[in-house]
Amino acid sequence: MNIYVANLSYSVNEGDLRQAFQAFGDVETAKVLRVRDTYTGRSKVFGFVEMPDEPEARSAIDGLKAKDLKGRKLNVSEARPRSEGRRNRGNQGGGRQDGGRRLY
Repeated sequence: MNIYVANLSYSVNEGDLRQAFQAFGDVETAKVLRVRDTYTGRSKVFGFVEMPDEPEARSAIDGLKAKDLKGRKLNVSEARPRSEGRRNRGNQGGGRQDGGRRLY
């Protein structure tokens, strides 16, 4: 099962994430991503953890929700595939209702 982990501290690395989830079972992969929000300009840190055993993964989700990891309370949920509407927007105005034109 693929698990989405949000609200990670800027100091969290993949080893930290793996260690937190290994308390609940086998972890295949743990990835930490750092991206800049295009609208706010602020950095966001989130991650994905892949656990092969679904009961262990569900236990990890329940056990780590709102738990502190390096000073931040985790938001943990089952990862969902991105909707087709969010993928491959290309240069189509970013899904804005005004056709991509700036109104200011």
